[in-house]
Amino acid sequence: MEQLLALEAYAIFKVIWWILLGVLLTGIGVMVGMDMGVGTILRYVGRTDAERRVAINVIGPHWDGNQVWFILGGGAIFAAWPLVYATAFSGFYIVMLVLLWSMIVRPLGFEYRSKMPSARWRDAWDATLFVSGFVPMLVFGAAMGNILQGVPFHFDWRLVSYYTGSFIELFNPFAILCGLMSVSLAIYMGGARLAAGAGEPVESRARTAGIAGGIGAIVLFGIGGIWADSLPGYQLVAGPAPHLAQTPLHQRVEVVPGGMLSNFEAHGILWLLPALVFASIILGVIALLLRRPLFAWWLGVPAWGGVIATVGAAVFPFMMPSTTNPSHSLSIWNSGSSPTTLGWMLGFTLVFMPLIVWYTSWAFWIMRGKVEPENVAASEHAL
Repeated sequence: MEQLLALEAYAIFKVIWWILLGVLLTGIGVMVGMDMGVGTILRYVGRTDAERRVAINVIGPHWDGNQVWFILGGGAIFAAWPLVYATAFSGFYIVMLVLLWSMIVRPLGFEYRSKMPSARWRDAWDATLFVSGFVPMLVFGAAMGNILQGVPFHFDWRLVSYYTGSFIELFNPFAILCGLMSVSLAIYMGGARLAAGAGEPVESRARTAGIAGGIGAIVLFGIGGIWADSLPGYQLVAGPAPHLAQTPLHQRVEVVPGGMLSNFEAHGILWLLPALVFASIILGVIALLLRRPLFAWWLGVPAWGGVIATVGAAVFPFMMPSTTNPSHSLSIWNSGSSPTTLGWMLGFTLVFMPLIVWYTSWAFWIMRGKVEPENVAASEHAL
């Protein structure tokens, strides 16, 4: 009986951390994506140097703090899903380097841009802010696209993973579509944030950019759903008994042609997840049209949550399907940490996650209000 209860508790821990990973990925999309969306549309919303400084200073007090969600997401994968972390970060090694290189220049762009009055100097750093905004969100979405399709890897008898694909394969047409959808949603969030935090004329241009990003996200998400319906899915046919070690070497997984959305067909309630995405973005675009940017920003939270949940529901129980050897696919059952690790992590999360939400909310509340060009010019601490 005790062993059975322990196994059930272990399974519950895994499901909880699967959900928490989705929450953390949503946090990345919402908070980090918002800042990167601003970087992506910086040259559009700011036609002059003063206007671009306004846009930068709207997110200037918060962008580095928002990176905590990126760190939490990577840390959660490392600690809760070590086999996924090892397999993904080694297989996506070159992509991860591109991501890191693009993000390394991000703080430099914020800190060094206004150190010299030269237009050429500032234009160069504006370019780095665009790259460090566009590229990470493209990679973030493309990673989701690759998870949906499956990744070319397999294990040897020692559980050492071997990636058999190439850098180009990771940016296949479907992955690029998912990446552009991610960029569009980031532009929507960034536009809504600037429209709420900047004065005219940046406010109007940001609202226009946010509307365009929202419409683009709706269209691309719809196309992606239609495309996904024709993609193969993965089905766990057999695995080790519950009381035995769960490894990807002792299971059988079959590829189901056109089965990507089989979980949605089997459980109709899951269709509420993509419906949430469409409803949130459509209402958000309407809110921007009605000049309610703060409400539009909050609608972006369920939009991102719906996107992440839709991806998770489509591949469940898998976290990283394998196209090289489907039976080596990683699932929530065979790639998690020990119950002790998951339990301790859950305890720390219950303490620190509310603190993170609290201090982030407090920081935004304290620094609320519109940023105007004269405010930037008068402050020696402005970016």
